[in-house]
Amino acid sequence: MNMPLLSQDDVDALRQKFDAFTQGPNGIPGLVCVVVDSKGEHIFDHVSGTRGSGIPKPMTFDTAFWMASCTKLVTTIAALQLVEQGKVALDSEEDIQRILPGLSDVIVLSEDESRELKLVPRERNITLRMLLTHTAGFGYSFSNPKIKKWYDPAGIDEFDDQELDVYSQPLVNQPGTIWECGVNTDWVGRLIERVSNVSLDTYFQSNILGPLEVFRKTFLPTREMKDSLAYMHTRDVDSGTNKLSDEGHLMRRPLRQSTGGTKAGVGQSGGAGLFSNPAQYSKIIAMLLNKGKDAQSSCRILQEKTVEEMFSNQIPQFPDYARNQDSPCKLSLMRHEDEMYPQAGNPPQGWGLGSFLLLEPGSTGRAAGSGWWSGLSNLIWWADPTNGIGGILATQILPYGDTDVFDCQRLIEGEIYRNLFKKKSEQN
Repeated sequence: MNMPLLSQDDVDALRQKFDAFTQGPNGIPGLVCVVVDSKGEHIFDHVSGTRGSGIPKPMTFDTAFWMASCTKLVTTIAALQLVEQGKVALDSEEDIQRILPGLSDVIVLSEDESRELKLVPRERNITLRMLLTHTAGFGYSFSNPKIKKWYDPAGIDEFDDQELDVYSQPLVNQPGTIWECGVNTDWVGRLIERVSNVSLDTYFQSNILGPLEVFRKTFLPTREMKDSLAYMHTRDVDSGTNKLSDEGHLMRRPLRQSTGGTKAGVGQSGGAGLFSNPAQYSKIIAMLLNKGKDAQSSCRILQEKTVEEMFSNQIPQFPDYARNQDSPCKLSLMRHEDEMYPQAGNPPQGWGLGSFLLLEPGSTGRAAGSGWWSGLSNLIWWADPTNGIGGILATQILPYGDTDVFDCQRLIEGEIYRNLFKKKSEQN
């Protein structure tokens, strides 16, 4: 549906509220927000603050961000293109065994009654649908204590060494038995490379980003992107001071690689490896809102029925999968939250192909059927196909779950929906 744009007074008031989140010594150093409709038009956009705490470089729409798990959406789109072409099926165990023979050998890390770790056989095979819905059985070392314990004392870092710390991981759950976010989408990225016979970055540029005219989104940042990179920060939540300090980026290898080099040793993580800016990322969201077709270029990225499937619940057997969550084992990277997306009355939760799915309307105004996901460094995107609106809010702060960032997201999103619905009502 076509929704009216905000008035200039609405925009000015919203920007003032937005700016308040970057004020003060412990305010968010810098924020970028872009909200779009299905035509790719900006309903609201704003930048505030600086690229880093105490850094006299203003945040701009061209500032480059590590997109972290926002990468997963693009990898999902790429995989679904291959599904449309008949090169791989969502529910074929045989396809996964043929394309990813290494995945066929992965077994399950289990814990016995005495809490000793042991490897046990896998009870069923993995499918692409399981990988895309995070039910294949993988986890992350910063959120699953079994993985961390298994690799101690040497340690493990999924952001540093793809081969050693991602593709060598055991499962932590039997496939198909539980939802758990993990390196599933990294394996999907490897599948895309095997099927297409090109690197993940090359596939993205040729089949998604290039057609959408997204030129500043890559696993291999250019010199220009490195020069405009937002600084990473950590917030001291344990002491109660909420003090911010500079922190080096987690995904460092692509940033240290000399521009024009061979890119040797630089993994292209389908789960967390992209660098981009929010304005460019919003083009992906707008394309999905327009049922797989970019309204500005008329380029079709996905078939309409594929997009419908993306926003359909894939895991009805797990209606409370994001509630009563265990505490992460690396609190420096992720705060503990009992529930991923609280909703009044605790309605069933859904997961589509690539995003958390609302099965009931959200408190900010999101309609049922809306999808959203986020990145470890506190980036949040959402897409509401019913109302034809979506957007992204981006910063670079650890640990994930920063209270100020999520408060800002709820405030901005709620104000936009409130104003848009009010104007729509006035026009009727």
